[in-house]
Amino acid sequence: MNTAALREQIKLAQQHEAETGQLTRQLEVQLPHLHSAIQIPDVDAKGVMTRFVAAYIDQVPDLLDAANAVAREAGIESQIKPVLKIAEQFFIQPPAIMTGHIGLDSLLDESYLAHRLVEEVNDLYIKHFGQPLIPLDMTVANLIAHQLIGEAFANQLDEAVHHAVDEMLSEESFALESVEAYREKLNSPDTGAAWKRWPCLSRQLGVGLDLDQPAA
Repeated sequence: MNTAALREQIKLAQQHEAETGQLTRQLEVQLPHLHSAIQIPDVDAKGVMTRFVAAYIDQVPDLLDAANAVAREAGIESQIKPVLKIAEQFFIQPPAIMTGHIGLDSLLDESYLAHRLVEEVNDLYIKHFGQPLIPLDMTVANLIAHQLIGEAFANQLDEAVHHAVDEMLSEESFALESVEAYREKLNSPDTGAAWKRWPCLSRQLGVGLDLDQPAA
């Protein structure tokens, strides 16, 4: 994994934001128009959302490194590393639909791609193994990021994720003789214990989602 390159990109984007305040201004415009289900503290809402986006982006290289380490320890690296490499490539060589996006704004899009890819793979593992590969619940954080990116463009990014997963993990991928060995590794207490340090990102940052709320 070349997460050092991702970290460098994030550092440069953070410098760009410090110099321009581009993302903060963008969030200020967006806040009044976000879905009413997104619950943000009344005090310093703009600051909370800026920190949420920064943490959502910062988490990607750490998540990929940790996922690779857990997969290696669990003996399933050959299945999982290609998945992680696709997420990495979203950063290093983003799809053409990302052209023109710069700074943290761009990295929010790329982070969404990476997080959604992991989410989709988790869904496949739940389908085939009865539990996720990576027991990290990013559902709320991804829904919030989807809103920040904007419905139309986020839907395009979702399509890119679905295409990547379809290309990478077919039904045949789960019909191997070694599937039972994977299942045993995934059920290992050691594998689960390795993820306990990953709390729900949105809850950690004080941003919630009330799914009973109607659209504004």
